[in-house]
Amino acid sequence: MTQSQSRPRTPAPWHPPAQEREGLWIFTRLRDFIDDIANTSPARLALTAFGAVCTVFTFLLSLPVSSADGTPTPFHQALFTAVSAVCVTGLTVVSTAVHWSFFGQLVILVGIFIGGLGTLTLASLLALMVSKRLGVRGKIIAAESMNNAGRLGEVGTLLRIVITTSVVIEGILALTLIPRFLTLGEPFWQSVWHGIFYSISSFNNAGFTPHSDGIVPYETDLWILIPLMVGVFLGSLGFPVVMVLQQNGLNWKKWNLHTKLTIQVSLILLAAGTFLWALMEWDNARTIGPMGLGDKITHSLFASVMTRSGGFNLVDQNHMESTTKLLTDALMFAGGGSASTAGGIKVTTIAVMFLAIVAEARGDADVKVYGRTIPQGTMRVAISVIVAGATLVSVSAFLLLQFSGASLDRVLFETISAFATVGLSTGLSAEVPPEGVYVLTALMFAGRVGTVTLAAALALRQRSQLYHYPEERPIIG
Repeated sequence: MTQSQSRPRTPAPWHPPAQEREGLWIFTRLRDFIDDIANTSPARLALTAFGAVCTVFTFLLSLPVSSADGTPTPFHQALFTAVSAVCVTGLTVVSTAVHWSFFGQLVILVGIFIGGLGTLTLASLLALMVSKRLGVRGKIIAAESMNNAGRLGEVGTLLRIVITTSVVIEGILALTLIPRFLTLGEPFWQSVWHGIFYSISSFNNAGFTPHSDGIVPYETDLWILIPLMVGVFLGSLGFPVVMVLQQNGLNWKKWNLHTKLTIQVSLILLAAGTFLWALMEWDNARTIGPMGLGDKITHSLFASVMTRSGGFNLVDQNHMESTTKLLTDALMFAGGGSASTAGGIKVTTIAVMFLAIVAEARGDADVKVYGRTIPQGTMRVAISVIVAGATLVSVSAFLLLQFSGASLDRVLFETISAFATVGLSTGLSAEVPPEGVYVLTALMFAGRVGTVTLAAALALRQRSQLYHYPEERPIIG
Protein backbone atom coordinates (compact mmCIF):
# COMPACT_ATOMS: atom_id res chain seq x y z
CA MET A 1 0.00 0.00 0.00
CA THR A 2 1.47 3.34 -0.97
CA GLN A 3 1.80 6.27 1.38
CA SER A 4 -0.88 8.19 -0.47
CA GLN A 5 -3.25 5.26 -0.16
CA SER A 6 -2.64 4.80 3.57
CA ARG A 7 -3.63 8.36 4.51
CA PRO A 8 -7.32 9.22 4.74
CA ARG A 9 -8.24 11.99 2.37
CA THR A 10 -9.16 15.23 4.16
CA PRO A 11 -12.29 16.78 2.67
CA ALA A 12 -11.78 20.18 1.15
CA PRO A 13 -13.16 23.02 3.28
CA TRP A 14 -16.55 24.33 2.20
CA HIS A 15 -16.66 27.90 0.92
CA PRO A 16 -19.87 29.83 0.35
CA PRO A 17 -20.56 31.04 -3.15
CA ALA A 18 -18.72 34.17 -4.19
CA GLN A 19 -21.89 36.30 -4.06
CA GLU A 20 -22.70 35.07 -0.54
CA ARG A 21 -19.11 35.67 0.62
CA GLU A 22 -19.33 39.20 -0.71
CA GLY A 23 -22.57 39.81 1.18
CA LEU A 24 -21.09 38.44 4.40
CA TRP A 25 -17.97 40.54 3.87
CA ILE A 26 -20.05 43.70 3.51
CA PHE A 27 -22.02 42.89 6.66
CA THR A 28 -18.82 42.16 8.59
CA ARG A 29 -17.23 45.40 7.50
CA LEU A 30 -20.41 47.32 8.43
CA ARG A 31 -20.47 45.63 11.84
CA ASP A 32 -16.80 46.42 12.45
CA PHE A 33 -17.30 50.01 11.30
CA ILE A 34 -20.24 50.62 13.65
CA ASP A 35 -18.49 48.80 16.49
CA ASP A 36 -15.39 50.96 16.01
CA ILE A 37 -17.40 54.18 16.04
CA ALA A 38 -19.37 53.06 19.11
CA ASN A 39 -16.17 52.43 21.03
CA THR A 40 -14.08 55.36 19.83
CA SER A 41 -16.61 58.09 19.07
CA PRO A 42 -20.12 57.38 20.37
CA ALA A 43 -21.09 60.99 19.68
CA ARG A 44 -20.31 60.49 15.98
CA LEU A 45 -22.38 57.29 16.04
CA ALA A 46 -25.30 59.31 17.42
CA LEU A 47 -25.04 61.72 14.49
CA THR A 48 -24.78 58.86 12.01
CA ALA A 49 -27.75 57.02 13.49
CA PHE A 50 -30.03 60.04 13.53
CA GLY A 51 -28.96 61.06 10.04
CA ALA A 52 -29.71 57.56 8.71
CA VAL A 53 -33.14 57.50 10.38
CA CYS A 54 -34.01 60.92 8.93
CA THR A 55 -32.95 59.73 5.47
CA VAL A 56 -35.16 56.64 5.66
CA PHE A 57 -38.21 58.59 6.81
CA THR A 58 -37.64 61.26 4.16
CA PHE A 59 -37.77 58.53 1.51
CA LEU A 60 -40.95 57.04 2.97
CA LEU A 61 -42.72 60.40 3.16
CA SER A 62 -41.78 61.28 -0.41
CA LEU A 63 -43.62 58.20 -1.73
CA PRO A 64 -47.03 58.76 -3.40
CA VAL A 65 -48.69 56.45 -0.87
CA SER A 66 -47.78 58.85 1.93
CA SER A 67 -49.78 61.77 0.56
CA ALA A 68 -53.56 62.04 0.66
CA ASP A 69 -53.86 62.79 -3.06
CA GLY A 70 -51.47 60.01 -4.12
CA THR A 71 -48.81 62.29 -5.62
CA PRO A 72 -45.14 62.39 -4.59
CA THR A 73 -44.34 65.01 -1.96
CA PRO A 74 -41.58 67.50 -2.93
CA PHE A 75 -38.22 66.62 -1.43
CA HIS A 76 -37.85 69.70 0.78
CA GLN A 77 -41.30 69.15 2.31
CA ALA A 78 -40.70 65.43 2.91
CA LEU A 79 -37.26 66.15 4.40
CA PHE A 80 -38.58 68.90 6.66
CA THR A 81 -41.45 66.74 7.95
CA ALA A 82 -39.20 63.71 8.49
CA VAL A 83 -36.62 65.71 10.44
CA SER A 84 -39.35 67.49 12.39
CA ALA A 85 -40.83 64.10 13.39
CA VAL A 86 -37.57 62.31 14.21
CA CYS A 87 -36.27 65.36 16.08
CA VAL A 88 -39.67 65.55 17.88
CA THR A 89 -40.14 69.21 16.92
CA GLY A 90 -43.62 69.56 15.46
CA LEU A 91 -43.01 72.34 12.95
CA THR A 92 -44.78 71.68 9.65
CA VAL A 93 -44.75 73.08 6.14
CA VAL A 94 -47.91 71.19 5.15
CA SER A 95 -50.97 70.23 7.17
CA THR A 96 -50.47 66.89 8.92
CA ALA A 97 -54.18 66.09 8.76
CA VAL A 98 -54.82 67.27 5.19
CA HIS A 99 -51.65 66.55 3.21
CA TRP A 100 -50.68 63.14 4.56
CA SER A 101 -52.56 59.87 4.12
CA PHE A 102 -53.01 57.40 6.98
CA PHE A 103 -49.76 55.73 5.92
CA GLY A 104 -47.98 59.08 5.93
CA GLN A 105 -49.30 59.91 9.40
CA LEU A 106 -48.24 56.46 10.61
CA VAL A 107 -44.72 57.07 9.30
CA ILE A 108 -44.65 60.39 11.14
CA LEU A 109 -45.83 58.72 14.36
CA VAL A 110 -43.19 55.98 14.15
CA GLY A 111 -40.57 58.67 13.52
CA ILE A 112 -41.71 60.53 16.64
CA PHE A 113 -41.46 57.39 18.77
CA ILE A 114 -37.99 56.49 17.50
CA GLY A 115 -36.71 60.05 17.77
CA GLY A 116 -38.12 60.44 21.25
CA LEU A 117 -35.81 57.72 22.56
CA GLY A 118 -32.94 60.16 22.15
CA THR A 119 -29.75 60.37 20.14
CA LEU A 120 -27.47 58.50 22.51
CA THR A 121 -30.10 55.85 23.25
CA LEU A 122 -30.65 55.29 19.53
CA ALA A 123 -26.90 55.10 18.92
CA SER A 124 -26.47 52.57 21.73
CA LEU A 125 -29.34 50.46 20.38
CA LEU A 126 -27.81 50.54 16.90
CA ALA A 127 -24.49 49.36 18.25
CA LEU A 128 -26.15 46.58 20.23
CA MET A 129 -28.24 45.40 17.28
CA VAL A 130 -25.36 45.35 14.79
CA SER A 131 -22.30 44.41 16.83
CA LYS A 132 -24.14 42.67 19.69
CA ARG A 133 -22.04 44.51 22.24
CA LEU A 134 -20.98 47.89 23.52
CA GLY A 135 -17.37 48.73 24.28
CA VAL A 136 -16.33 50.46 27.47
CA ARG A 137 -16.54 53.96 25.98
CA GLY A 138 -19.90 53.15 24.42
CA LYS A 139 -21.19 51.93 27.78
CA ILE A 140 -19.81 55.01 29.53
CA ILE A 141 -21.56 57.42 27.19
CA ALA A 142 -24.78 55.39 27.26
CA ALA A 143 -24.68 55.41 31.05
CA GLU A 144 -23.97 59.14 31.09
CA SER A 145 -26.95 59.73 28.79
CA MET A 146 -29.01 58.13 31.60
CA ASN A 147 -27.19 60.27 34.18
CA ASN A 148 -25.30 57.18 35.42
CA ALA A 149 -28.56 55.61 36.56
CA GLY A 150 -26.87 52.20 36.70
CA ARG A 151 -23.56 50.37 36.44
CA LEU A 152 -21.80 49.84 33.13
CA GLY A 153 -22.90 46.20 33.01
CA GLU A 154 -26.52 47.31 33.23
CA VAL A 155 -26.55 49.54 30.14
CA GLY A 156 -28.59 47.02 28.14
CA THR A 157 -31.09 46.85 30.99
CA LEU A 158 -31.29 50.64 31.13
CA LEU A 159 -32.03 50.82 27.43
CA ARG A 160 -34.84 48.29 27.83
CA ILE A 161 -36.21 50.32 30.73
CA VAL A 162 -36.23 53.46 28.55
CA ILE A 163 -38.29 51.74 25.84
CA THR A 164 -40.60 50.07 28.36
CA THR A 165 -41.17 53.34 30.23
CA SER A 166 -42.06 55.11 26.99
CA VAL A 167 -44.53 52.43 25.93
CA VAL A 168 -46.21 52.22 29.36
CA ILE A 169 -46.67 55.98 29.78
CA GLU A 170 -47.90 56.39 26.22
CA GLY A 171 -50.28 53.46 26.70
CA ILE A 172 -51.79 55.02 29.84
CA LEU A 173 -52.22 58.36 28.07
CA ALA A 174 -53.89 56.65 25.09
CA LEU A 175 -56.30 54.75 27.34
CA THR A 176 -57.21 58.06 28.96
CA LEU A 177 -57.81 59.92 25.69
CA ILE A 178 -59.60 57.26 23.63
CA PRO A 179 -62.83 57.27 25.72
CA ARG A 180 -63.05 61.06 25.42
CA PHE A 181 -62.85 61.00 21.63
CA LEU A 182 -65.54 58.29 21.66
CA THR A 183 -67.86 60.44 23.78
CA LEU A 184 -67.29 63.33 21.36
CA GLY A 185 -68.86 61.23 18.59
CA GLU A 186 -65.80 59.98 16.71
CA PRO A 187 -65.93 56.43 15.27
CA PHE A 188 -64.20 53.74 17.36
CA TRP A 189 -61.09 53.19 15.22
CA GLN A 190 -60.69 56.91 14.62
CA SER A 191 -60.85 57.49 18.37
CA VAL A 192 -58.23 54.80 18.92
CA TRP A 193 -55.97 56.34 16.28
CA HIS A 194 -56.33 59.86 17.68
CA GLY A 195 -55.75 58.64 21.24
CA ILE A 196 -52.56 56.79 20.27
CA PHE A 197 -51.34 59.68 18.10
CA TYR A 198 -51.80 62.31 20.80
CA SER A 199 -50.28 60.10 23.52
CA ILE A 200 -47.08 59.49 21.56
CA SER A 201 -46.94 63.07 20.31
CA SER A 202 -47.39 64.52 23.81
CA PHE A 203 -44.98 62.29 25.75
CA ASN A 204 -42.31 62.80 23.10
CA ASN A 205 -42.93 66.57 23.14
CA ALA A 206 -43.55 66.53 19.39
CA GLY A 207 -46.66 68.69 19.00
CA PHE A 208 -47.98 66.99 15.85
CA THR A 209 -51.78 66.78 15.66
CA PRO A 210 -53.96 64.61 13.38
CA HIS A 211 -56.70 67.28 13.33
CA SER A 212 -56.62 70.03 10.72
CA ASP A 213 -57.39 72.72 13.34
CA GLY A 214 -55.17 71.18 16.02
CA ILE A 215 -56.49 71.06 19.57
CA VAL A 216 -58.14 74.49 19.44
CA PRO A 217 -61.64 72.91 19.42
CA TYR A 218 -60.79 71.33 22.78
CA GLU A 219 -59.53 74.51 24.43
CA THR A 220 -61.93 74.11 27.38
CA ASP A 221 -61.94 70.30 27.51
CA LEU A 222 -59.88 69.34 30.56
CA TRP A 223 -60.31 65.62 29.76
CA ILE A 224 -58.04 66.19 26.76
CA LEU A 225 -55.89 69.10 27.95
CA ILE A 226 -54.79 67.55 31.27
CA PRO A 227 -53.46 64.26 29.77
CA LEU A 228 -51.61 66.29 27.13
CA MET A 229 -50.01 68.49 29.81
CA VAL A 230 -49.10 65.49 31.97
CA GLY A 231 -47.58 63.66 29.00
CA VAL A 232 -45.51 66.66 27.92
CA PHE A 233 -44.32 67.41 31.46
CA LEU A 234 -43.28 63.79 32.14
CA GLY A 235 -41.51 63.60 28.79
CA SER A 236 -39.65 66.85 29.49
CA LEU A 237 -38.26 65.56 32.80
CA GLY A 238 -36.13 62.94 31.09
CA PHE A 239 -35.67 59.20 31.47
CA PRO A 240 -33.06 59.47 34.28
CA VAL A 241 -35.52 61.43 36.42
CA VAL A 242 -38.43 59.11 35.64
CA MET A 243 -36.28 56.12 36.59
CA VAL A 244 -35.30 57.73 39.91
CA LEU A 245 -38.95 58.48 40.63
CA GLN A 246 -39.84 54.86 39.86
CA GLN A 247 -37.21 53.60 42.28
CA ASN A 248 -37.58 56.11 45.14
CA GLY A 249 -40.99 57.71 44.69
CA LEU A 250 -41.31 61.18 46.22
CA ASN A 251 -38.60 60.56 48.84
CA TRP A 252 -36.56 63.74 48.33
CA LYS A 253 -33.59 62.47 50.35
CA LYS A 254 -33.03 59.52 48.01
CA TRP A 255 -33.07 61.62 44.85
CA ASN A 256 -29.74 62.30 43.17
CA LEU A 257 -28.62 65.84 42.41
CA HIS A 258 -29.70 65.71 38.77
CA THR A 259 -33.25 64.74 39.73
CA LYS A 260 -33.47 67.45 42.39
CA LEU A 261 -32.24 70.19 40.05
CA THR A 262 -34.37 69.05 37.10
CA ILE A 263 -37.64 68.89 39.04
CA GLN A 264 -36.98 72.07 41.03
CA VAL A 265 -36.04 74.22 38.03
CA SER A 266 -38.85 72.70 35.92
CA LEU A 267 -41.44 73.60 38.55
CA ILE A 268 -39.99 77.11 38.94
CA LEU A 269 -40.14 77.70 35.17
CA LEU A 270 -43.63 76.21 35.04
CA ALA A 271 -44.95 78.50 37.79
CA ALA A 272 -43.14 81.60 36.53
CA GLY A 273 -44.20 80.94 32.94
CA THR A 274 -47.84 80.48 33.94
CA PHE A 275 -47.90 83.68 35.99
CA LEU A 276 -46.08 85.85 33.43
CA TRP A 277 -48.01 84.48 30.44
CA ALA A 278 -51.30 85.19 32.23
CA LEU A 279 -50.13 88.65 33.26
CA MET A 280 -49.19 89.62 29.71
CA GLU A 281 -52.22 88.11 27.95
CA TRP A 282 -54.94 88.69 30.57
CA ASP A 283 -56.59 91.59 28.73
CA ASN A 284 -55.58 90.64 25.18
CA ALA A 285 -58.89 90.49 23.29
CA ARG A 286 -57.32 88.35 20.55
CA THR A 287 -56.23 85.55 22.91
CA ILE A 288 -57.70 85.00 26.41
CA GLY A 289 -59.15 88.45 27.15
CA PRO A 290 -62.85 87.56 26.68
CA MET A 291 -62.61 84.28 28.64
CA GLY A 292 -63.67 83.52 32.18
CA LEU A 293 -61.27 83.15 35.11
CA GLY A 294 -61.05 79.35 34.94
CA ASP A 295 -60.37 79.27 31.21
CA LYS A 296 -57.73 82.00 31.53
CA ILE A 297 -55.87 80.00 34.17
CA THR A 298 -56.14 76.82 32.09
CA HIS A 299 -54.79 78.56 28.99
CA SER A 300 -51.91 80.12 30.94
CA LEU A 301 -50.88 76.82 32.51
CA PHE A 302 -51.21 75.00 29.20
CA ALA A 303 -49.10 77.62 27.42
CA SER A 304 -46.39 77.44 30.10
CA VAL A 305 -46.16 73.64 29.83
CA MET A 306 -46.14 73.59 26.03
CA THR A 307 -43.78 76.50 25.54
CA ARG A 308 -40.78 74.63 26.94
CA SER A 309 -41.05 71.92 24.29
CA GLY A 310 -44.58 70.53 23.90
CA GLY A 311 -45.56 72.51 20.85
CA PHE A 312 -49.35 72.26 21.20
CA ASN A 313 -51.09 75.63 21.18
CA LEU A 314 -54.56 76.94 21.98
CA VAL A 315 -54.08 80.48 20.68
CA ASP A 316 -52.63 81.93 17.49
CA GLN A 317 -49.00 82.80 18.22
CA ASN A 318 -49.27 85.85 15.94
CA HIS A 319 -52.00 87.28 18.17
CA MET A 320 -49.88 87.31 21.32
CA GLU A 321 -48.35 90.47 22.71
CA SER A 322 -44.73 91.23 21.81
CA THR A 323 -43.72 90.76 25.44
CA THR A 324 -45.38 87.34 25.49
CA LYS A 325 -43.46 86.33 22.37
CA LEU A 326 -40.22 87.37 24.07
CA LEU A 327 -41.17 85.33 27.15
CA THR A 328 -41.96 82.38 24.89
CA ASP A 329 -38.57 82.74 23.20
CA ALA A 330 -36.82 82.56 26.58
CA LEU A 331 -38.81 79.54 27.79
CA MET A 332 -38.32 77.70 24.50
CA PHE A 333 -34.56 78.29 24.62
CA ALA A 334 -34.47 76.94 28.19
CA GLY A 335 -36.20 73.69 27.22
CA GLY A 336 -36.64 70.64 29.46
CA GLY A 337 -34.53 68.04 31.25
CA SER A 338 -31.41 66.33 30.00
CA ALA A 339 -31.81 62.96 28.23
CA SER A 340 -35.48 63.82 27.73
CA THR A 341 -37.78 64.21 24.76
CA ALA A 342 -37.61 67.99 25.22
CA GLY A 343 -35.17 70.32 23.52
CA GLY A 344 -33.44 73.57 24.40
CA ILE A 345 -30.26 74.01 26.38
CA LYS A 346 -31.85 72.03 29.26
CA VAL A 347 -32.87 73.13 32.76
CA THR A 348 -29.81 71.61 34.46
CA THR A 349 -27.60 73.80 32.27
CA ILE A 350 -29.51 76.84 33.53
CA ALA A 351 -29.26 75.61 37.12
CA VAL A 352 -25.49 75.08 36.92
CA MET A 353 -24.88 78.54 35.42
CA PHE A 354 -27.14 80.23 37.97
CA LEU A 355 -25.35 78.47 40.83
CA ALA A 356 -21.98 79.49 39.36
CA ILE A 357 -23.12 83.14 39.24
CA VAL A 358 -24.30 82.96 42.86
CA ALA A 359 -21.00 81.37 43.95
CA GLU A 360 -19.03 84.07 42.13
CA ALA A 361 -21.13 86.81 43.72
CA ARG A 362 -20.50 85.32 47.17
CA GLY A 363 -16.80 84.84 46.51
CA ASP A 364 -16.98 81.05 46.97
CA ALA A 365 -14.25 78.96 45.42
CA ASP A 366 -16.60 76.03 44.78
CA VAL A 367 -20.08 75.81 43.31
CA LYS A 368 -22.13 73.94 45.95
CA VAL A 369 -25.76 72.85 46.17
CA TYR A 370 -27.59 70.29 48.35
CA GLY A 371 -24.35 69.18 50.01
CA ARG A 372 -22.60 68.51 46.71
CA THR A 373 -19.86 70.32 44.79
CA ILE A 374 -20.34 70.71 41.05
CA PRO A 375 -17.12 69.92 39.13
CA GLN A 376 -15.43 72.61 37.07
CA GLY A 377 -15.71 70.40 33.98
CA THR A 378 -19.50 70.41 34.27
CA MET A 379 -19.57 74.21 34.21
CA ARG A 380 -17.35 74.28 31.12
CA VAL A 381 -19.74 71.91 29.36
CA ALA A 382 -22.70 74.10 30.39
CA ILE A 383 -21.01 77.19 28.97
CA SER A 384 -20.23 75.33 25.73
CA VAL A 385 -23.85 74.21 25.35
CA ILE A 386 -25.22 77.74 25.90
CA VAL A 387 -22.75 79.38 23.51
CA ALA A 388 -23.29 76.70 20.86
CA GLY A 389 -27.06 77.09 21.12
CA ALA A 390 -26.94 80.88 20.91
CA THR A 391 -24.58 80.68 17.93
CA LEU A 392 -26.83 78.24 16.04
CA VAL A 393 -29.88 80.43 16.63
CA SER A 394 -28.05 83.63 15.61
CA VAL A 395 -26.62 82.23 12.37
CA SER A 396 -29.91 80.60 11.39
CA ALA A 397 -31.89 83.77 12.16
CA PHE A 398 -29.52 85.79 9.98
CA LEU A 399 -29.95 83.37 7.05
CA LEU A 400 -33.71 83.20 7.49
CA LEU A 401 -33.95 86.99 7.50
CA GLN A 402 -32.13 87.00 4.17
CA PHE A 403 -34.30 84.29 2.62
CA SER A 404 -37.73 85.23 3.94
CA GLY A 405 -37.73 89.00 4.40
CA ALA A 406 -39.97 88.51 7.47
CA SER A 407 -39.79 90.63 10.60
CA LEU A 408 -37.15 89.89 13.23
CA ASP A 409 -39.60 88.85 15.93
CA ARG A 410 -41.19 86.18 13.70
CA VAL A 411 -37.83 84.92 12.47
CA LEU A 412 -36.38 84.74 15.98
CA PHE A 413 -39.50 82.95 17.24
CA GLU A 414 -39.31 80.35 14.45
CA THR A 415 -35.57 79.74 14.77
CA ILE A 416 -35.68 79.27 18.55
CA SER A 417 -38.68 76.97 18.17
CA ALA A 418 -36.77 74.89 15.61
CA PHE A 419 -33.54 74.79 17.63
CA ALA A 420 -35.33 73.91 20.87
CA THR A 421 -37.52 71.35 19.01
CA VAL A 422 -40.66 73.00 20.39
CA GLY A 423 -42.90 73.25 17.35
CA LEU A 424 -44.73 76.48 18.14
CA SER A 425 -44.98 78.57 15.01
CA THR A 426 -46.13 81.89 13.67
CA GLY A 427 -46.67 80.19 10.29
CA LEU A 428 -43.32 81.26 8.93
CA SER A 429 -42.15 77.68 8.23
CA ALA A 430 -44.89 77.25 5.63
CA GLU A 431 -44.17 80.65 4.04
CA VAL A 432 -40.41 80.58 3.51
CA PRO A 433 -38.89 79.43 0.18
CA PRO A 434 -37.17 76.02 -0.06
CA GLU A 435 -33.77 77.42 0.98
CA GLY A 436 -35.37 78.72 4.19
CA VAL A 437 -36.91 75.29 4.74
CA TYR A 438 -33.46 73.73 4.50
CA VAL A 439 -32.10 76.19 7.07
CA LEU A 440 -34.85 75.30 9.54
CA THR A 441 -34.35 71.60 8.80
CA ALA A 442 -30.64 71.81 9.59
CA LEU A 443 -31.42 73.81 12.73
CA MET A 444 -33.89 71.21 13.99
CA PHE A 445 -31.36 68.44 13.44
CA ALA A 446 -28.57 70.40 15.09
CA GLY A 447 -30.81 71.39 17.97
CA ARG A 448 -31.78 67.80 18.66
CA VAL A 449 -28.37 66.15 18.34
CA GLY A 450 -25.91 69.05 18.46
CA THR A 451 -25.84 70.27 22.05
CA VAL A 452 -26.51 66.82 23.54
CA THR A 453 -23.78 65.22 21.46
CA LEU A 454 -21.43 68.11 22.20
CA ALA A 455 -22.01 67.74 25.93
CA ALA A 456 -21.48 63.97 25.77
CA ALA A 457 -18.37 64.31 23.66
CA LEU A 458 -16.85 66.94 25.95
CA ALA A 459 -17.64 64.83 29.01
CA LEU A 460 -15.34 62.09 27.67
CA ARG A 461 -12.59 64.35 26.38
CA GLN A 462 -10.73 64.73 29.66
CA ARG A 463 -6.99 64.83 28.94
CA SER A 464 -4.43 64.58 31.69
CA GLN A 465 -1.70 67.23 31.59
CA LEU A 466 1.71 66.88 33.15
CA TYR A 467 2.32 70.62 33.25
CA HIS A 468 0.48 73.93 33.69
CA TYR A 469 1.33 77.35 32.35
CA PRO A 470 1.58 80.29 34.77
CA GLU A 471 -1.82 81.81 35.54
CA GLU A 472 -2.72 85.31 34.36
CA ARG A 473 -6.21 86.69 34.75
CA PRO A 474 -7.61 88.93 32.00
CA ILE A 475 -9.99 91.76 32.82
CA ILE A 476 -13.59 90.51 32.73
CA GLY A 477 -16.56 92.88 32.51
